[in-house]
Amino acid sequence: MLRFAVSGQQLPVYSQYLYNKFLINPAVAGSDGYTSWNLTAREQWVGYKGAPRTFSFSGQTRLLKRSYILKQSGVGKHVFRPKSDGKVGLGGYVFSDRNGLITRTGLQASYAYHMWIRNSTQLSFGLSFTGYHYKIDESQINFEDPDEPWLNNELRRGIFVPDAAFGIYLLNSKYNVGFSSQQLFEGTAKIGSEAYKYFRMDRHYYLFGSYYFELNSLTELEPSILFMMSEQFRPQADIGLTYLYNKGFWAGLAYRTSGALIANAGIKYTNIFIGYAFDFTMQDIQRITYGTHEITLAIKLGDSARKYRWLDRY
Repeated sequence: MLRFAVSGQQLPVYSQYLYNKFLINPAVAGSDGYTSWNLTAREQWVGYKGAPRTFSFSGQTRLLKRSYILKQSGVGKHVFRPKSDGKVGLGGYVFSDRNGLITRTGLQASYAYHMWIRNSTQLSFGLSFTGYHYKIDESQINFEDPDEPWLNNELRRGIFVPDAAFGIYLLNSKYNVGFSSQQLFEGTAKIGSEAYKYFRMDRHYYLFGSYYFELNSLTELEPSILFMMSEQFRPQADIGLTYLYNKGFWAGLAYRTSGALIANAGIKYTNIFIGYAFDFTMQDIQRITYGTHEITLAIKLGDSARKYRWLDRY
């Protein structure tokens, strides 16, 4: 019995993961106490036919307790005030990812549990379930053999693939560290011909971390690293440094070990965030493309009751 394993880029690659870590780790859902909405659009290798293209729309929130606690506001005076601390985070997103002949369209729902350790550090665990429609565009395939199995299998009509992800997230006012595993079920599905009897998505692992260095009351530097690896392909890492000014502007550079330089910048206006990233690939394909472009638009909602002792900066 032969097995067919899909090669190439199976999951979307994001250049602005620092600003929406929820896309790669379900434990991030609700970690900052806000209700957030995030739209990301990524065009890879613009100008090259069949290049990867990704769109995602995500939302996350934290369920807050509304029980009351007694506080003393003066001699002989007691008042009841709502208790806002909540431990449960919820999130979800819909996505469309095209890579050459392959299109994945689906949604994900996530549950996260948050707890405080050492009174100032938050530890979170997250689990998500994903379902997506996986399809091959046969209009772009030409075969000399009319009996070619790819012309008669389920991928022409598309197959539904269920899967799951797990994550751990440690968050502090000075640093954050996260680990997650995507495609836990490895998306195995029978698609027809004996030659292509099994279709499998490989399990992927993400490990990221960043630290905040306060230069003065207005400026900070944030070094960061993202380590990515699948069960079939060599590991890859993004190593970057971001400059933040007055919590309202940021700009950074990163190096991707697969051979790319990434520049990103963004601004905050009230509770709206806009970010842009440009990837310059140091490979031959760069000569025939206009680079990779990624735009992020986000909004964070929530009054003071949703603000915790500190917030994960955007």
